[in-house]
Amino acid sequence: MALIGTFSPSVRRWASAGVRGCCAGWKTFVQMGEQPTVVNAQQAGWDALAAGDWHRARVCFERALAAEETAEALEGLGWAAYCLDDDPLTFHARERAFDLYRSQGEVGAAARVAAWLAADWLEFRGKPAVANGWLRRAHRLLEDEEPGPGHGWLAVHEASIIVDENPVEARRLAEQAVEVGRRFGVPELEMVGLGLGGVALVSEGDLAAGMGRLDEAVAAALSGEAELLVCVAWACCYLIAACEQVRDYDRAGEWCERVGEFCERHGIALPLSVCKAKYAGVLTWQGRWQEAEDELRSAADGLAASRPPLIGDALVRLAELRRRQGRHDEAEDLFKQCEGKPLALVGRAALALDRGRPGEAAELAERFLRGFADRNRTERAAGLEMAVRAYAALGEFDRARGALDELDELASRGRTRPLRAAVLSARAAVFAATGDHDAARCSLEDAIDLLAACGAPFETAWARLDLAASLQALGRHEPARREVETARGALRALGAVSALARAEAMLGALGATCPVLHLDAMEGPLAQLSRRELEVLGLVAQGLTNHDIAERLVLSEHTVHRHVTNMLRKLGVPSRAAAASLAARHGIA
Repeated sequence: MALIGTFSPSVRRWASAGVRGCCAGWKTFVQMGEQPTVVNAQQAGWDALAAGDWHRARVCFERALAAEETAEALEGLGWAAYCLDDDPLTFHARERAFDLYRSQGEVGAAARVAAWLAADWLEFRGKPAVANGWLRRAHRLLEDEEPGPGHGWLAVHEASIIVDENPVEARRLAEQAVEVGRRFGVPELEMVGLGLGGVALVSEGDLAAGMGRLDEAVAAALSGEAELLVCVAWACCYLIAACEQVRDYDRAGEWCERVGEFCERHGIALPLSVCKAKYAGVLTWQGRWQEAEDELRSAADGLAASRPPLIGDALVRLAELRRRQGRHDEAEDLFKQCEGKPLALVGRAALALDRGRPGEAAELAERFLRGFADRNRTERAAGLEMAVRAYAALGEFDRARGALDELDELASRGRTRPLRAAVLSARAAVFAATGDHDAARCSLEDAIDLLAACGAPFETAWARLDLAASLQALGRHEPARREVETARGALRALGAVSALARAEAMLGALGATCPVLHLDAMEGPLAQLSRRELEVLGLVAQGLTNHDIAERLVLSEHTVHRHVTNMLRKLGVPSRAAAASLAARHGIA
Protein backbone atom coordinates (compact mmCIF):
# COMPACT_ATOMS: atom_id res chain seq x y z
CA MET A 1 0.00 0.00 0.00
CA ALA A 2 2.85 2.37 0.73
CA LEU A 3 3.80 2.83 -2.85
CA ILE A 4 0.41 3.78 -4.17
CA GLY A 5 0.41 6.83 -1.93
CA THR A 6 2.44 9.17 -4.07
CA PHE A 7 1.29 12.70 -4.61
CA SER A 8 -0.38 15.04 -7.06
CA PRO A 9 1.41 18.39 -7.24
CA SER A 10 -1.53 20.69 -7.93
CA VAL A 11 1.24 23.17 -8.52
CA ARG A 12 -1.05 25.63 -10.27
CA ARG A 13 -2.88 26.18 -6.99
CA TRP A 14 -0.03 26.52 -4.53
CA ALA A 15 3.42 26.48 -6.07
CA SER A 16 5.39 29.60 -6.93
CA ALA A 17 3.67 32.52 -8.55
CA GLY A 18 5.36 31.87 -11.87
CA VAL A 19 3.03 28.94 -12.59
CA ARG A 20 -0.16 30.33 -11.11
CA GLY A 21 -0.83 32.93 -13.75
CA CYS A 22 -3.54 32.20 -16.25
CA CYS A 23 -1.97 32.30 -19.72
CA ALA A 24 -3.32 31.81 -23.17
CA GLY A 25 -3.60 28.12 -23.96
CA TRP A 26 -1.11 26.10 -25.95
CA LYS A 27 -3.55 25.42 -28.76
CA THR A 28 -3.97 29.14 -29.40
CA PHE A 29 -0.26 29.58 -30.03
CA VAL A 30 -0.10 26.55 -32.26
CA GLN A 31 -3.01 27.78 -34.34
CA MET A 32 -1.44 31.26 -34.68
CA GLY A 33 1.89 29.77 -35.64
CA GLU A 34 3.64 31.73 -32.89
CA GLN A 35 6.58 30.54 -30.80
CA PRO A 36 5.29 30.17 -27.21
CA THR A 37 7.10 31.89 -24.38
CA VAL A 38 8.67 29.96 -21.52
CA VAL A 39 5.67 30.70 -19.29
CA ASN A 40 3.22 29.76 -22.01
CA ALA A 41 5.00 26.45 -22.72
CA GLN A 42 5.14 25.76 -19.01
CA GLN A 43 1.44 26.50 -18.63
CA ALA A 44 0.70 24.29 -21.64
CA GLY A 45 2.57 21.49 -19.90
CA TRP A 46 0.36 21.74 -16.83
CA ASP A 47 -2.71 21.90 -19.07
CA ALA A 48 -1.57 18.70 -20.78
CA LEU A 49 -1.10 16.97 -17.43
CA ALA A 50 -4.60 18.06 -16.42
CA ALA A 51 -5.90 16.53 -19.67
CA GLY A 52 -4.01 13.29 -19.14
CA ASP A 53 -1.78 13.82 -22.18
CA TRP A 54 1.54 12.79 -20.66
CA HIS A 55 3.55 12.85 -23.89
CA ARG A 56 2.45 16.36 -24.82
CA ALA A 57 3.17 17.49 -21.25
CA ARG A 58 6.73 16.21 -21.52
CA VAL A 59 7.28 18.00 -24.84
CA CYS A 60 5.93 21.26 -23.43
CA PHE A 61 8.05 21.15 -20.28
CA GLU A 62 11.18 20.20 -22.20
CA ARG A 63 10.56 23.11 -24.59
CA ALA A 64 10.17 25.48 -21.66
CA LEU A 65 13.35 24.16 -20.05
CA ALA A 66 15.30 24.49 -23.28
CA ALA A 67 14.67 28.22 -23.10
CA GLU A 68 15.11 28.64 -19.35
CA GLU A 69 15.51 26.19 -16.48
CA THR A 70 12.87 26.80 -13.80
CA ALA A 71 11.94 24.73 -10.79
CA GLU A 72 8.27 24.75 -11.83
CA ALA A 73 8.98 23.32 -15.28
CA LEU A 74 11.28 20.69 -13.78
CA GLU A 75 8.59 19.70 -11.33
CA GLY A 76 6.09 19.39 -14.15
CA LEU A 77 8.54 17.36 -16.22
CA GLY A 78 8.98 15.06 -13.24
CA TRP A 79 5.26 14.37 -13.23
CA ALA A 80 5.12 13.76 -16.96
CA ALA A 81 8.03 11.32 -16.64
CA TYR A 82 6.34 9.61 -13.69
CA CYS A 83 3.17 9.04 -15.69
CA LEU A 84 5.24 7.71 -18.60
CA ASP A 85 7.10 5.25 -16.32
CA ASP A 86 10.42 6.96 -17.11
CA ASP A 87 12.13 6.62 -13.74
CA PRO A 88 15.56 8.08 -14.70
CA LEU A 89 13.90 11.25 -15.95
CA THR A 90 11.59 11.35 -12.92
CA PHE A 91 14.54 11.32 -10.53
CA HIS A 92 16.60 13.79 -12.55
CA ALA A 93 13.78 16.31 -12.91
CA ARG A 94 12.63 16.14 -9.31
CA GLU A 95 16.09 16.25 -7.78
CA ARG A 96 16.95 19.28 -9.90
CA ALA A 97 13.62 20.92 -8.98
CA PHE A 98 14.40 20.34 -5.30
CA ASP A 99 17.81 22.02 -5.69
CA LEU A 100 16.35 25.05 -7.45
CA TYR A 101 13.44 25.53 -5.05
CA ARG A 102 15.82 25.33 -2.11
CA SER A 103 18.36 27.72 -3.63
CA GLN A 104 15.54 30.21 -4.30
CA GLY A 105 14.40 30.01 -0.68
CA GLU A 106 11.08 28.32 -1.55
CA VAL A 107 11.29 25.97 1.41
CA GLY A 108 7.72 24.63 1.25
CA ALA A 109 8.08 23.71 -2.43
CA ALA A 110 11.44 22.05 -1.80
CA ALA A 111 9.94 19.99 1.03
CA ARG A 112 7.02 18.97 -1.18
CA VAL A 113 9.38 17.65 -3.87
CA ALA A 114 11.51 15.93 -1.22
CA ALA A 115 8.42 14.03 -0.06
CA TRP A 116 7.68 12.92 -3.63
CA LEU A 117 11.28 11.80 -4.04
CA ALA A 118 10.88 9.65 -0.93
CA ALA A 119 7.92 7.96 -2.62
CA ASP A 120 9.92 7.53 -5.83
CA TRP A 121 12.78 5.78 -4.05
CA LEU A 122 10.34 3.25 -2.63
CA GLU A 123 8.19 2.82 -5.70
CA PHE A 124 10.82 2.72 -8.44
CA ARG A 125 13.85 1.40 -6.59
CA GLY A 126 12.66 -0.22 -3.35
CA LYS A 127 15.19 1.67 -1.20
CA PRO A 128 13.57 2.44 2.18
CA ALA A 129 16.68 3.95 3.75
CA VAL A 130 17.08 6.47 0.91
CA ALA A 131 13.35 7.19 1.04
CA ASN A 132 13.61 7.83 4.77
CA GLY A 133 16.46 10.26 4.14
CA TRP A 134 14.30 12.34 1.82
CA LEU A 135 11.43 12.21 4.32
CA ARG A 136 13.70 13.49 7.08
CA ARG A 137 14.85 16.24 4.72
CA ALA A 138 11.26 17.31 4.12
CA HIS A 139 10.58 17.35 7.86
CA ARG A 140 13.68 19.46 8.50
CA LEU A 141 12.67 22.00 5.86
CA LEU A 142 9.11 22.33 7.15
CA GLU A 143 9.76 22.41 10.89
CA ASP A 144 9.93 26.22 11.06
CA GLU A 145 7.39 26.89 8.32
CA GLU A 146 3.77 27.93 8.74
CA PRO A 147 1.27 25.12 7.97
CA GLY A 148 0.68 24.69 4.25
CA PRO A 149 -0.03 22.07 1.59
CA GLY A 150 3.50 20.69 1.92
CA HIS A 151 2.68 19.57 5.46
CA GLY A 152 -0.40 17.77 4.11
CA TRP A 153 1.51 15.91 1.42
CA LEU A 154 4.17 14.89 3.90
CA ALA A 155 1.44 13.51 6.18
CA VAL A 156 -0.10 11.58 3.29
CA HIS A 157 3.24 10.06 2.36
CA GLU A 158 4.03 8.96 5.90
CA ALA A 159 0.53 7.52 6.25
CA SER A 160 0.94 5.53 3.03
CA ILE A 161 4.14 3.95 4.33
CA ILE A 162 2.76 2.80 7.69
CA VAL A 163 -0.88 2.03 6.86
CA ASP A 164 -0.28 -1.74 6.72
CA GLU A 165 1.58 -1.89 10.03
CA ASN A 166 -0.08 0.92 12.00
CA PRO A 167 -3.50 1.87 10.59
CA VAL A 168 -4.40 3.96 13.65
CA GLU A 169 -1.49 6.36 13.17
CA ALA A 170 -1.97 6.28 9.40
CA ARG A 171 -5.59 7.37 9.86
CA ARG A 172 -4.50 10.29 12.06
CA LEU A 173 -2.05 11.47 9.42
CA ALA A 174 -4.60 11.00 6.62
CA GLU A 175 -7.15 13.10 8.52
CA GLN A 176 -4.51 15.80 8.93
CA ALA A 177 -3.95 15.74 5.17
CA VAL A 178 -7.68 16.06 4.47
CA GLU A 179 -7.90 19.05 6.78
CA VAL A 180 -4.94 20.75 5.09
CA GLY A 181 -6.36 20.04 1.66
CA ARG A 182 -9.68 21.65 2.53
CA ARG A 183 -8.06 24.61 4.23
CA PHE A 184 -5.79 25.45 1.30
CA GLY A 185 -8.13 24.41 -1.52
CA VAL A 186 -6.15 21.42 -2.79
CA PRO A 187 -8.77 18.80 -3.77
CA GLU A 188 -6.12 16.26 -4.82
CA LEU A 189 -4.72 16.30 -1.29
CA GLU A 190 -8.19 15.95 0.17
CA MET A 191 -9.20 13.00 -2.03
CA VAL A 192 -5.94 11.10 -1.52
CA GLY A 193 -6.20 11.72 2.24
CA LEU A 194 -9.78 10.47 2.24
CA GLY A 195 -8.75 7.34 0.38
CA LEU A 196 -5.88 6.57 2.74
CA GLY A 197 -8.02 7.25 5.77
CA GLY A 198 -10.66 4.91 4.37
CA VAL A 199 -8.13 2.10 3.93
CA ALA A 200 -6.92 2.60 7.51
CA LEU A 201 -10.46 2.49 8.89
CA VAL A 202 -11.22 -0.71 6.97
CA SER A 203 -8.07 -2.31 8.37
CA GLU A 204 -9.13 -1.26 11.87
CA GLY A 205 -12.50 -2.94 11.36
CA ASP A 206 -14.69 0.14 10.95
CA LEU A 207 -15.94 -0.86 7.52
CA ALA A 208 -18.94 1.43 7.27
CA ALA A 209 -16.92 4.58 7.90
CA GLY A 210 -13.94 3.36 5.88
CA MET A 211 -15.90 2.43 2.79
CA GLY A 212 -17.83 5.68 3.07
CA ARG A 213 -14.60 7.66 2.86
CA LEU A 214 -13.36 5.57 -0.05
CA ASP A 215 -16.61 6.12 -1.94
CA GLU A 216 -16.26 9.86 -1.33
CA ALA A 217 -12.64 9.84 -2.46
CA VAL A 218 -13.42 8.16 -5.79
CA ALA A 219 -16.51 10.31 -6.32
CA ALA A 220 -14.36 13.43 -5.85
CA ALA A 221 -11.72 12.05 -8.20
CA LEU A 222 -14.31 11.46 -10.93
CA SER A 223 -16.06 14.79 -10.45
CA GLY A 224 -13.40 16.77 -12.30
CA GLU A 225 -12.01 18.47 -9.20
CA ALA A 226 -8.53 16.98 -9.72
CA GLU A 227 -6.21 18.81 -12.11
CA LEU A 228 -3.80 15.89 -12.21
CA LEU A 229 -5.82 12.92 -13.41
CA VAL A 230 -3.48 10.31 -11.97
CA CYS A 231 -5.28 10.97 -8.69
CA VAL A 232 -8.24 9.08 -10.15
CA ALA A 233 -6.04 5.99 -10.38
CA TRP A 234 -4.78 6.41 -6.81
CA ALA A 235 -8.27 6.79 -5.39
CA CYS A 236 -9.45 3.70 -7.27
CA CYS A 237 -6.37 1.74 -6.14
CA TYR A 238 -7.10 2.52 -2.51
CA LEU A 239 -10.72 1.44 -2.91
CA ILE A 240 -9.88 -1.85 -4.66
CA ALA A 241 -7.28 -2.65 -2.00
CA ALA A 242 -9.85 -2.19 0.75
CA CYS A 243 -12.48 -4.16 -1.20
CA GLU A 244 -10.05 -7.08 -1.50
CA GLN A 245 -9.72 -7.23 2.27
CA VAL A 246 -13.47 -7.63 2.83
CA ARG A 247 -14.29 -9.18 -0.56
CA ASP A 248 -16.58 -6.33 -1.48
CA TYR A 249 -16.22 -7.08 -5.19
CA ASP A 250 -19.62 -5.59 -6.01
CA ARG A 251 -18.45 -2.17 -4.86
CA ALA A 252 -15.07 -2.54 -6.58
CA GLY A 253 -16.74 -3.56 -9.83
CA GLU A 254 -19.14 -0.60 -9.77
CA TRP A 255 -16.39 1.95 -9.26
CA CYS A 256 -13.99 0.34 -11.75
CA GLU A 257 -16.73 0.58 -14.36
CA ARG A 258 -17.19 4.27 -13.56
CA VAL A 259 -13.42 4.88 -13.75
CA GLY A 260 -13.37 3.15 -17.14
CA GLU A 261 -16.15 5.40 -18.40
CA PHE A 262 -14.31 8.46 -17.09
CA CYS A 263 -11.09 7.48 -18.86
CA GLU A 264 -12.89 6.75 -22.11
CA ARG A 265 -14.75 10.04 -21.98
CA HIS A 266 -11.54 11.98 -21.44
CA GLY A 267 -9.50 9.90 -23.84
CA ILE A 268 -6.85 8.95 -21.26
CA ALA A 269 -5.24 5.76 -20.06
CA LEU A 270 -4.34 5.86 -16.39
CA PRO A 271 -0.76 4.67 -16.04
CA LEU A 272 -0.46 2.87 -12.74
CA SER A 273 0.28 -0.81 -13.40
CA VAL A 274 -0.21 -1.64 -9.73
CA CYS A 275 -3.85 -0.54 -10.12
CA LYS A 276 -4.23 -2.87 -13.09
CA ALA A 277 -2.98 -5.73 -10.94
CA LYS A 278 -5.54 -5.02 -8.24
CA TYR A 279 -8.34 -4.67 -10.80
CA ALA A 280 -7.36 -8.08 -12.18
CA GLY A 281 -8.25 -9.53 -8.78
CA VAL A 282 -11.81 -8.26 -9.29
CA LEU A 283 -11.91 -9.80 -12.77
CA THR A 284 -10.68 -13.14 -11.42
CA TRP A 285 -13.45 -13.20 -8.83
CA GLN A 286 -16.01 -12.40 -11.52
CA GLY A 287 -14.83 -15.33 -13.64
CA ARG A 288 -13.46 -13.08 -16.39
CA TRP A 289 -10.20 -14.99 -16.40
CA GLN A 290 -8.91 -14.08 -19.84
CA GLU A 291 -9.41 -10.37 -19.11
CA ALA A 292 -7.71 -10.85 -15.76
CA GLU A 293 -4.74 -12.55 -17.41
CA ASP A 294 -4.43 -9.75 -19.97
CA GLU A 295 -4.42 -7.12 -17.23
CA LEU A 296 -1.93 -9.07 -15.14
CA ARG A 297 0.50 -9.60 -18.00
CA SER A 298 0.30 -5.92 -18.88
CA ALA A 299 0.79 -4.95 -15.24
CA ALA A 300 3.70 -7.34 -14.75
CA ASP A 301 5.45 -6.07 -17.87
CA GLY A 302 4.93 -2.46 -16.83
CA LEU A 303 6.10 -3.01 -13.28
CA ALA A 304 9.12 -5.07 -14.31
CA ALA A 305 10.22 -2.28 -16.64
CA SER A 306 9.66 0.70 -14.38
CA ARG A 307 8.77 -0.33 -10.81
CA PRO A 308 10.45 -3.68 -10.04
CA PRO A 309 9.74 -3.51 -6.27
CA LEU A 310 6.01 -3.63 -7.02
CA ILE A 311 5.96 -6.56 -9.46
CA GLY A 312 4.82 -8.88 -6.67
CA ASP A 313 1.41 -7.18 -6.76
CA ALA A 314 0.89 -8.62 -10.25
CA LEU A 315 2.65 -11.97 -9.77
CA VAL A 316 0.75 -12.95 -6.61
CA ARG A 317 -2.58 -12.42 -8.37
CA LEU A 318 -1.39 -14.27 -11.45
CA ALA A 319 -0.37 -17.14 -9.14
CA GLU A 320 -3.87 -17.21 -7.66
CA LEU A 321 -5.37 -17.28 -11.15
CA ARG A 322 -3.11 -20.21 -12.03
CA ARG A 323 -4.19 -22.02 -8.85
CA ARG A 324 -7.83 -21.69 -9.81
CA GLN A 325 -7.05 -22.84 -13.32
CA GLY A 326 -5.49 -25.98 -11.83
CA ARG A 327 -2.00 -25.14 -13.09
CA HIS A 328 -0.55 -25.88 -9.69
CA ASP A 329 3.14 -26.14 -10.55
CA GLU A 330 3.05 -22.73 -12.25
CA ALA A 331 1.14 -21.28 -9.30
CA GLU A 332 3.72 -22.61 -6.87
CA ASP A 333 6.60 -21.11 -8.87
CA LEU A 334 4.86 -17.72 -9.02
CA PHE A 335 4.08 -17.73 -5.31
CA LYS A 336 7.76 -18.39 -4.60
CA GLN A 337 8.62 -15.23 -6.53
CA CYS A 338 6.38 -13.23 -4.19
CA GLU A 339 8.26 -13.95 -0.97
CA GLY A 340 7.21 -11.45 1.67
CA LYS A 341 3.79 -10.75 0.16
CA PRO A 342 1.06 -11.66 2.70
CA LEU A 343 -1.30 -12.65 -0.12
CA ALA A 344 1.28 -15.20 -1.26
CA LEU A 345 1.02 -17.00 2.09
CA VAL A 346 -2.76 -17.24 1.75
CA GLY A 347 -2.41 -18.45 -1.84
CA ARG A 348 0.15 -21.08 -0.85
CA ALA A 349 -2.15 -22.26 1.94
CA ALA A 350 -5.02 -22.66 -0.53
CA LEU A 351 -2.70 -24.51 -2.90
CA ALA A 352 -1.63 -26.86 -0.10
CA LEU A 353 -5.29 -27.64 0.63
CA ASP A 354 -5.88 -28.30 -3.08
CA ARG A 355 -3.04 -30.83 -2.95
CA GLY A 356 -4.30 -32.55 0.20
CA ARG A 357 -1.66 -31.12 2.55
CA PRO A 358 -3.64 -29.64 5.46
CA GLY A 359 -0.67 -29.57 7.83
CA GLU A 360 1.27 -27.36 5.45
CA ALA A 361 -1.80 -25.20 4.87
CA ALA A 362 -2.28 -24.70 8.62
CA GLU A 363 1.32 -23.59 9.09
CA LEU A 364 1.08 -21.09 6.23
CA ALA A 365 -2.22 -19.71 7.53
CA GLU A 366 -0.72 -19.31 11.01
CA ARG A 367 2.31 -17.55 9.54
CA PHE A 368 0.00 -15.13 7.72
CA LEU A 369 -2.03 -14.46 10.87
CA ARG A 370 1.11 -13.73 12.91
CA GLY A 371 1.73 -10.84 10.50
CA PHE A 372 -1.60 -9.30 11.54
CA ALA A 373 -1.62 -10.03 15.24
CA ASP A 374 -4.37 -7.54 16.16
CA ARG A 375 -7.62 -9.53 16.11
CA ASN A 376 -9.51 -6.46 14.87
CA ARG A 377 -7.57 -6.35 11.59
CA THR A 378 -9.83 -7.25 8.68
CA GLU A 379 -6.83 -8.59 6.74
CA ARG A 380 -7.01 -11.65 9.02
CA ALA A 381 -10.16 -12.94 7.29
CA ALA A 382 -8.33 -14.65 4.41
CA GLY A 383 -5.91 -16.43 6.75
CA LEU A 384 -8.67 -17.44 9.14
CA GLU A 385 -10.65 -19.11 6.37
CA MET A 386 -7.61 -21.18 5.36
CA ALA A 387 -6.94 -22.03 9.01
CA VAL A 388 -10.50 -23.29 9.59
CA ARG A 389 -10.35 -25.58 6.57
CA ALA A 390 -6.90 -26.88 7.44
CA TYR A 391 -7.72 -27.55 11.10
CA ALA A 392 -10.94 -29.32 10.11
CA ALA A 393 -9.06 -31.57 7.70
CA LEU A 394 -6.53 -32.33 10.44
CA GLY A 395 -9.27 -33.19 12.93
CA GLU A 396 -8.27 -30.29 15.22
CA PHE A 397 -11.85 -29.22 15.75
CA ASP A 398 -11.40 -26.92 18.76
CA ARG A 399 -8.84 -24.86 16.86
CA ALA A 400 -11.09 -24.87 13.79
CA ARG A 401 -14.03 -23.57 15.79
CA GLY A 402 -11.89 -20.86 17.43
CA ALA A 403 -10.73 -19.57 14.04
CA LEU A 404 -14.28 -19.83 12.72
CA ASP A 405 -15.64 -17.70 15.57
CA GLU A 406 -13.13 -14.97 14.80
CA LEU A 407 -13.89 -15.14 11.07
CA ASP A 408 -17.60 -14.90 11.84
CA GLU A 409 -16.97 -11.80 13.97
CA LEU A 410 -15.06 -10.10 11.15
CA ALA A 411 -17.74 -11.03 8.62
CA SER A 412 -20.46 -9.59 10.86
CA ARG A 413 -18.68 -6.23 10.64
CA GLY A 414 -17.96 -6.52 6.93
CA ARG A 415 -21.46 -7.58 5.91
CA THR A 416 -20.40 -8.40 2.34
CA ARG A 417 -21.95 -11.41 0.65
CA PRO A 418 -18.63 -13.08 -0.27
CA LEU A 419 -17.33 -12.78 3.29
CA ARG A 420 -20.56 -14.18 4.73
CA ALA A 421 -20.37 -17.00 2.19
CA ALA A 422 -16.79 -17.71 3.28
CA VAL A 423 -17.98 -18.15 6.86
CA LEU A 424 -20.76 -20.50 5.79
CA SER A 425 -18.43 -22.59 3.62
CA ALA A 426 -15.80 -22.79 6.35
CA ARG A 427 -18.44 -23.78 8.89
CA ALA A 428 -19.63 -26.50 6.50
CA ALA A 429 -16.08 -27.86 6.32
CA VAL A 430 -16.09 -28.28 10.12
CA PHE A 431 -19.53 -29.90 10.09
CA ALA A 432 -18.53 -32.31 7.31
CA ALA A 433 -15.28 -33.27 9.03
CA THR A 434 -17.18 -34.11 12.23
CA GLY A 435 -19.74 -36.18 10.29
CA ASP A 436 -22.66 -33.74 10.57
CA HIS A 437 -23.39 -33.66 6.86
CA ASP A 438 -26.93 -32.37 7.20
CA ALA A 439 -25.68 -29.24 8.97
CA ALA A 440 -22.96 -28.95 6.31
CA ARG A 441 -25.64 -29.19 3.64
CA CYS A 442 -27.62 -26.28 5.09
CA SER A 443 -24.54 -24.05 5.39
CA LEU A 444 -23.40 -24.81 1.85
CA GLU A 445 -26.82 -24.17 0.35
CA ASP A 446 -26.87 -20.74 1.98
CA ALA A 447 -23.29 -20.06 0.80
CA ILE A 448 -24.20 -20.98 -2.78
CA ASP A 449 -27.15 -18.59 -2.73
CA LEU A 450 -24.87 -15.73 -1.67
CA LEU A 451 -22.06 -16.56 -4.10
CA ALA A 452 -24.33 -16.99 -7.08
CA ALA A 453 -26.00 -13.65 -6.35
CA CYS A 454 -22.69 -11.77 -6.41
CA GLY A 455 -21.35 -13.36 -9.60
CA ALA A 456 -18.56 -15.65 -8.39
CA PRO A 457 -18.67 -18.69 -10.73
CA PHE A 458 -15.58 -20.50 -9.45
CA GLU A 459 -16.43 -20.17 -5.75
CA THR A 460 -20.04 -21.15 -6.48
CA ALA A 461 -18.97 -24.27 -8.37
CA TRP A 462 -16.53 -25.31 -5.65
CA ALA A 463 -19.21 -24.91 -2.99
CA ARG A 464 -21.53 -27.06 -5.12
CA LEU A 465 -18.94 -29.84 -5.13
CA ASP A 466 -18.67 -29.63 -1.34
CA LEU A 467 -22.47 -29.74 -1.13
CA ALA A 468 -22.53 -32.79 -3.40
CA ALA A 469 -20.04 -34.56 -1.13
CA SER A 470 -22.30 -34.01 1.88
CA LEU A 471 -25.40 -35.06 -0.06
CA GLN A 472 -23.57 -38.22 -1.13
CA ALA A 473 -22.64 -38.95 2.48
CA LEU A 474 -26.32 -38.60 3.37
CA GLY A 475 -27.22 -41.15 0.70
CA ARG A 476 -28.92 -38.51 -1.49
CA HIS A 477 -27.16 -39.50 -4.68
CA GLU A 478 -29.41 -37.96 -7.29
CA PRO A 479 -29.33 -34.41 -5.79
CA ALA A 480 -25.58 -34.84 -5.37
CA ARG A 481 -25.22 -35.77 -9.03
CA ARG A 482 -27.21 -32.70 -10.09
CA GLU A 483 -24.96 -30.41 -8.07
CA VAL A 484 -21.83 -31.97 -9.54
CA GLU A 485 -23.13 -31.70 -13.10
CA THR A 486 -24.01 -28.03 -12.59
CA ALA A 487 -20.58 -27.35 -11.14
CA ARG A 488 -18.89 -29.29 -13.92
CA GLY A 489 -20.48 -27.08 -16.58
CA ALA A 490 -19.31 -23.90 -14.87
CA LEU A 491 -15.80 -25.22 -14.29
CA ARG A 492 -15.47 -26.37 -17.90
CA ALA A 493 -16.49 -22.90 -19.10
CA LEU A 494 -13.89 -21.31 -16.82
CA GLY A 495 -11.11 -23.70 -17.74
CA ALA A 496 -10.56 -24.80 -14.12
CA VAL A 497 -8.79 -28.07 -14.88
CA SER A 498 -8.11 -29.36 -11.36
CA ALA A 499 -11.56 -28.55 -10.00
CA LEU A 500 -13.07 -30.09 -13.13
CA ALA A 501 -11.13 -33.30 -12.45
CA ARG A 502 -12.58 -33.32 -8.94
CA ALA A 503 -16.08 -33.04 -10.43
CA GLU A 504 -15.41 -35.88 -12.85
CA ALA A 505 -14.10 -38.08 -10.04
CA MET A 506 -17.20 -37.35 -7.98
CA LEU A 507 -19.47 -38.29 -10.85
CA GLY A 508 -17.55 -41.55 -11.19
CA ALA A 509 -17.98 -42.24 -7.49
CA LEU A 510 -21.67 -41.45 -7.67
CA GLY A 511 -21.99 -43.94 -10.51
CA ALA A 512 -20.49 -46.73 -8.41
CA THR A 513 -21.14 -45.61 -4.89
CA CYS A 514 -21.20 -47.79 -1.81
CA PRO A 515 -24.62 -49.06 -0.72
CA VAL A 516 -26.52 -46.95 1.77
CA LEU A 517 -25.45 -47.95 5.24
CA HIS A 518 -28.04 -47.95 8.02
CA LEU A 519 -26.31 -47.23 11.29
CA ASP A 520 -29.19 -48.53 13.39
CA ALA A 521 -28.86 -51.94 11.71
CA MET A 522 -25.21 -52.38 12.66
CA GLU A 523 -24.37 -54.87 15.39
CA GLY A 524 -21.36 -55.71 17.55
CA PRO A 525 -18.17 -53.70 16.98
CA LEU A 526 -19.55 -52.18 13.75
CA ALA A 527 -22.11 -50.24 15.80
CA GLN A 528 -19.26 -48.14 17.20
CA LEU A 529 -18.31 -46.78 13.78
CA SER A 530 -19.52 -43.48 12.35
CA ARG A 531 -21.17 -43.39 8.92
CA ARG A 532 -17.95 -42.12 7.33
CA GLU A 533 -15.90 -44.85 9.03
CA LEU A 534 -18.31 -47.47 7.70
CA GLU A 535 -17.90 -46.02 4.20
CA VAL A 536 -14.13 -46.21 4.56
CA LEU A 537 -14.40 -49.78 5.87
CA GLY A 538 -16.41 -50.81 2.83
CA LEU A 539 -13.81 -49.38 0.48
CA VAL A 540 -10.95 -50.95 2.45
CA ALA A 541 -12.77 -54.26 2.04
CA GLN A 542 -12.77 -53.64 -1.74
CA GLY A 543 -8.97 -53.40 -1.62
CA LEU A 544 -8.70 -49.64 -2.20
CA THR A 545 -5.64 -47.75 -0.96
CA ASN A 546 -5.89 -44.59 1.14
CA HIS A 547 -5.17 -42.58 -2.01
CA ASP A 548 -7.98 -44.35 -3.89
CA ILE A 549 -10.39 -43.86 -1.00
CA ALA A 550 -9.48 -40.17 -0.78
CA GLU A 551 -10.32 -39.69 -4.45
CA ARG A 552 -13.54 -41.71 -4.18
CA LEU A 553 -14.84 -39.84 -1.13
CA VAL A 554 -13.27 -36.47 -2.06
CA LEU A 555 -11.21 -36.29 1.12
CA SER A 556 -7.54 -35.68 1.85
CA GLU A 557 -5.30 -38.72 2.34
CA HIS A 558 -4.56 -37.46 5.84
CA THR A 559 -8.28 -37.55 6.70
CA VAL A 560 -8.63 -41.07 5.26
CA HIS A 561 -5.62 -42.24 7.28
CA ARG A 562 -7.24 -40.84 10.43
CA HIS A 563 -10.53 -42.63 9.66
CA VAL A 564 -8.72 -45.93 9.04
CA THR A 565 -6.77 -45.61 12.31
CA ASN A 566 -9.93 -44.85 14.30
CA MET A 567 -11.78 -47.68 12.56
CA LEU A 568 -9.10 -50.27 13.39
CA ARG A 569 -9.01 -49.13 17.02
CA LYS A 570 -12.79 -49.30 17.44
CA LEU A 571 -13.01 -52.71 15.75
CA GLY A 572 -10.10 -54.03 17.83
CA VAL A 573 -8.35 -55.52 14.80
CA PRO A 574 -4.63 -55.27 13.97
CA SER A 575 -4.68 -54.70 10.22
CA ARG A 576 -6.64 -53.60 7.14
CA ALA A 577 -6.90 -57.24 6.08
CA ALA A 578 -8.53 -58.18 9.38
CA ALA A 579 -10.93 -55.26 9.05
CA ALA A 580 -11.81 -56.33 5.49
CA SER A 581 -12.54 -59.85 6.69
CA LEU A 582 -14.83 -58.52 9.43
CA ALA A 583 -16.61 -56.30 6.89
CA ALA A 584 -17.18 -59.23 4.54
CA ARG A 585 -18.77 -61.28 7.36
CA HIS A 586 -21.26 -58.44 7.93
CA GLY A 587 -22.01 -57.88 4.25
CA ILE A 588 -20.09 -54.62 3.92
CA ALA A 589 -17.97 -54.67 0.76
